Amino acid sequence: MNRRFVIAAGIGCTLLLLLAIVAMAFLFVPFQRFRTTEVQEQGETVLVATQPPIPDATQNVIPTLPAVTSNQTQLPADTNLTELYTQLNPGVVNIQVFVNQGFGGQGAGSGFILDEEGHIVTNNHVVAQADEVTVIFYNGFEANAEVIGLDDDSDLAVLQVEELAEGAFPLALGDSDQVQTGEWVVAIGNPFSLGGSITLGIVSAVGRSIPSGITPFAIPQAIQTDAAINPGNSGGPLLNLNGQVIGVNVQILTSGATIANSGVGFAVPVNVVRRVVPVLIDQGHFDWPWLGVNQPTSVNLLLVQANDLPTQQGVYIHEVVPGGPADQAGLEGSTGSESVNGLPIPAGGDVILEVDGRPLASLDELLSEIAFRNPGDDMEFTVLRDGDEQQLTVTLEARPQQFDQFGE
Repeated sequence: MNRRFVIAAGIGCTLLLLLAIVAMAFLFVPFQRFRTTEVQEQGETVLVATQPPIPDATQNVIPTLPAVTSNQTQLPADTNLTELYTQLNPGVVNIQVFVNQGFGGQGAGSGFILDEEGHIVTNNHVVAQADEVTVIFYNGFEANAEVIGLDDDSDLAVLQVEELAEGAFPLALGDSDQVQTGEWVVAIGNPFSLGGSITLGIVSAVGRSIPSGITPFAIPQAIQTDAAINPGNSGGPLLNLNGQVIGVNVQILTSGATIANSGVGFAVPVNVVRRVVPVLIDQGHFDWPWLGVNQPTSVNLLLVQANDLPTQQGVYIHEVVPGGPADQAGLEGSTGSESVNGLPIPAGGDVILEVDGRPLASLDELLSEIAFRNPGDDMEFTVLRDGDEQQLTVTLEARPQQFDQFGE
């Protein structure tokens, strides 16, 4: 009897233990395996079943914020820079220059193919002093090049080779008037003789006037970019994401301690290329129009105070070159100076308010108005002089090649 009781009790305890284990499983395992979490999927809150972390396992990332789609912070989703580079690089060349004067030497730059006749665009400062120029194509093929046109004022030059490398082709030219601040651009060139290098950035500003580097005249409507430009990039193309050349890389702004990219680079706008290069191919030089004034400046607060001007609009004329177009038209420069906050400020000069009836906002606008005209063209100026407005007609001339007083 006692034996039967002991067996029955043992079986009962075992069953109770099994029931307890099963109950624990139902209480805890489902909670661990089917726990749900709220997440954001394309703006909607959804429940996602998750599992506890598995040691050493790779987990999928669940998005918790909407994707950033602003063009100001990321490239368009369909942009493939690898394909863009593959398509464009055959149109870009490296330029090797050799100088035999003095101790001799060599330098490097960049350029791009303009047409099937072998014309190549680069910077004037890359090849101006060269005794021999070699063009190196994307596939390593080398060819001797002839310098057929130079322009100091725009820092542009044209080379020509007898034949293009197999697979090399001209790049398409864009319209720099359509370039907008903030759009994405790439530069392809030969920085530090590292040929075929591509860099990415945005257009930082448009409409800049930058020094030509050789003459005292300015290059109008230059494009500013933060795409990395370094020594050797000079003469290479700045391109939009459609593969069109919008500028020719020409300068970088540095602190002077080191000549390398600081995020402030400039390109000659392609519309200047369109204007200058065909004439360089045909004639070897380009005649820019000339107004004949020195140190013109956008009207600022100090000039307003020194000259008792009613507005900050327009361009102040400090000095007129004797015998130049502006002088012949009757434009007048400063007659003295006035002290403003202890500073001597020019006074008495004319202020150009309008060009051909259009308000003139700044010196950059005036320089562009002049640059895209021809010698012999007339410009109608509305001028403010001693509080009164006057109308003057200026006939532009070609810039003198050599003279003591340069002026715009």
